[in-house]
Amino acid sequence: MEYRSWNIDRLEELVGLWNREIGRDFPMSLDLFKQNSFDDCNVFTEGSLIAVNEENQVVGFVVAKRWRDEIDVGISKETGWIQVLLVDRNYRNQGIGKKLLQHAEQKLQESGMNHIWLGKDTWHYFPGIPSQYGETARWFEKFGYIHSTKEYDLDCHFEEHEIEVPLKQGVTHSLLQLVEKEEFLSFLHRCFPGRWEYEAIQYFQKGGQGREFVVLKKNGRIIGFCRINDSKSPVIAQNVYWAPLYQQELGGIGPLGIDSTERKNGYGLFIVEAAVSYLHKRHIHSMLIDWTGLVTFYNKLGFEVCKSYHSYFKKIER
Repeated sequence: MEYRSWNIDRLEELVGLWNREIGRDFPMSLDLFKQNSFDDCNVFTEGSLIAVNEENQVVGFVVAKRWRDEIDVGISKETGWIQVLLVDRNYRNQGIGKKLLQHAEQKLQESGMNHIWLGKDTWHYFPGIPSQYGETARWFEKFGYIHSTKEYDLDCHFEEHEIEVPLKQGVTHSLLQLVEKEEFLSFLHRCFPGRWEYEAIQYFQKGGQGREFVVLKKNGRIIGFCRINDSKSPVIAQNVYWAPLYQQELGGIGPLGIDSTERKNGYGLFIVEAAVSYLHKRHIHSMLIDWTGLVTFYNKLGFEVCKSYHSYFKKIER
């Protein structure tokens, strides 16, 4: 067994391994894997590794990440992530996974990280270990990973009949216009610094024009938002990653946020209703909300759990 550096020349083999092992649950495309595991500037190539057999075939890999972007949105520079670790089932129980994990952990520790999360990375695939992979969770526990929270994906199929656009006194909703970009980013920086702000900045950098954001306004000022995604979005967003599992086009809803000074007015549910109506106008009937713990909240609109994940982290001693 040999271990090679992270290399995009292996893209097709890496995606092939993914789809053989977990593609039935999480179908991977070349474009998505390239976007998340190569194009993301936070990929920690020194901590990522590819295992190949004697025939030079890919039989395992690990992708590590740490914050490297020059944009400052308050994301910790001492937190590392293992985006994915996968080994061909025919080569398991040979120490390959352990070697890949230890390599990623060592390199992350040497670079100053004090926490490692499984998933939850920038341009992530998962917010934790998918619940159906209990054996994988137990394997990581043996290496000191601690269970944190449980996260959920929820979906809903809305019928063909027209969905009424919701109205609420005192506020209006609309799709974000490009001329409102700076106001919107200022709102996010003030109210939701961190991942959501970062994803919005990346969205505009990659050519986004605003159609993916429903904004809530009060007296002409943005007080809330909900993101919507579909197949025409400028990036493959997390809530449409697994669109091949659906017979019709999948639309994504979330994240959403309301200014803390405007909460307790029912605006959160209202902006999600608006988001559903905008996607429905695009003839999208299947919709998914990813990475949330607010199951009861979304149940009110008919969304039900379709996938769940167990969040894990490990503290690194220096």
